[in-house]
Amino acid sequence: MNGPLPAVRLRVPTHEDALAWHRVFADPEVMEFHGGKPAALSVYEELTARQRRHDAELGFCLWTLLDESGEVIGFTGAQPWRPDWGPVGETEIGWRLGRAHWGKGYATAAARETVRRVRAAGVPGVVAMVWPGNERSIAVTRRLGMERAESYAHPTLNESALCFRLRIGDAP
Repeated sequence: MNGPLPAVRLRVPTHEDALAWHRVFADPEVMEFHGGKPAALSVYEELTARQRRHDAELGFCLWTLLDESGEVIGFTGAQPWRPDWGPVGETEIGWRLGRAHWGKGYATAAARETVRRVRAAGVPGVVAMVWPGNERSIAVTRRLGMERAESYAHPTLNESALCFRLRIGDAP
């Protein structure tokens, strides 16, 4: 991505966003690093409900990502790391976009806004967990100024996830 970043809008996910996320993420290529296949609608219904709770309790969440026209194109944001492996107790930032929106700067623009909002919420630092080979996400971590830290063996997959870190005071 070269040139100016696109304008993005982030909002707390609505119940209706579960259907939008389900539609946008129904592409196996989008899900390559997230289990390899589309998730059931119920997964997104639970996820959007959890994000509304995170926003109310923490002041941040995985927000619905909208393009300039107001179309739902994915999500980005932050949430507590949930699994019992990896960076337990940390705040993870992440992003997922529909394939039609890849390579246009949306993930970087939205991730920068996420860092700004998480900083305002008083979070001292964030991590991003990325699977090896996910060069698009690794590129976003670099644009944010994140540094590769450790790797964590996944408990059931035969691969380790890469952990990138950013102290909020160092954010661009």
